[in-house]
Amino acid sequence: MDLSASTLLCPPLELTDKKEHGVISPSDSSFPKKQQPTIPMEFIWVKEGVGHAHEELREPVVDLEGFFRGDEVATQHAAMLIKAACLNHGFFQVINHGVDSHLITVAYDHMEAFFKLPLSKKLRAQRKPGCLWGYSGAHADRFSLKLPWKETLSFGFHDNGPEPVVEDFFKSTLGQEFDQTGLAYQKYCEAMKELSLALMELLAISLGVDRSHYREFFKDGNSIMRCNYYPPCQEPGLAFGTGPHCDPTSLTILHQDQVGGLEVYVNNKWRTVRPRRDALVINLGDTFKALSNGGYKSCLHRAVVNRYKERRSLVFFVCPREDKVVTPPEDLVCREGTRKYPDFKWADLLEFTQKYYRADDATLQNFTKWLLSSKPPNHH
Repeated sequence: MDLSASTLLCPPLELTDKKEHGVISPSDSSFPKKQQPTIPMEFIWVKEGVGHAHEELREPVVDLEGFFRGDEVATQHAAMLIKAACLNHGFFQVINHGVDSHLITVAYDHMEAFFKLPLSKKLRAQRKPGCLWGYSGAHADRFSLKLPWKETLSFGFHDNGPEPVVEDFFKSTLGQEFDQTGLAYQKYCEAMKELSLALMELLAISLGVDRSHYREFFKDGNSIMRCNYYPPCQEPGLAFGTGPHCDPTSLTILHQDQVGGLEVYVNNKWRTVRPRRDALVINLGDTFKALSNGGYKSCLHRAVVNRYKERRSLVFFVCPREDKVVTPPEDLVCREGTRKYPDFKWADLLEFTQKYYRADDATLQNFTKWLLSSKPPNHH
């Protein structure tokens, strides 16, 4: 995940005029390919090529059926698989996860319909400065180089009040004609929230702490939903859909289409995560790394692009309520003897990655320094 500020995609002929407004295009459908030898320099990460992965991650696939059935033996087995993954790299997949496949299909259908809208209609949901929610792409309002080759639609989710916040977002930004889209994503987010709390229980079991500890911590959370659209890229060796980073959030629940493109850096190698229609990809973020007192990994990952095919994914970023103090369970600290990170509020880490720091593999360490010094670093 990259929670950085974003901007809009537009036809390339508008590139010169739009750049000053933070609008830049990663795609160029206006020129024949032979007239465009390369992609705009803003999207180039390394001139020698990004170097794609050639090996699979082979992360565990965890069957949740027994856990949901109340089978304690199956629950302990699932927790054991999760523990092994989280000690190593923090990535695993889950099947029999309880999320209706039709719900996932409908979410993709609405995403495809949205991204095919004319730019003028998508602009109605344009992400506003200082806000995480809305239609965006390329991050050009924050960064001038190494821009991601993608469009996104992001919105918040919580169920701490009577209002259906996702439905309200779509109606208020895109109008009444998007009420069915809002309803579809409201239901999708509710299913993600339910699954996330189950995963939090399994994570607690795997760490040997009270099994309700993390479930209680996250039950009133404010999470983030994102739809990612990665257009075909004629120079996939030079660009990324999302550059290498660790998620600053707590837990990420991803459904990716069958094109593939997610890669994880493990044991000094980039490795692919094979798409599975029946599975959801789970990875830990920096906030959960702190909640586990540094015991569980938040791993570097990226999304590569495809020369011929568009790629889509649905991502639910699990976050605590902004004012919650992120601190590991006392019995975990007592067992290990030392605190790895100071207490902090999720709002502070979110502010750090929005205003001062482009998420990478050292976010948590640099955030800790910033937190203790209260001085924004000069980074990126």
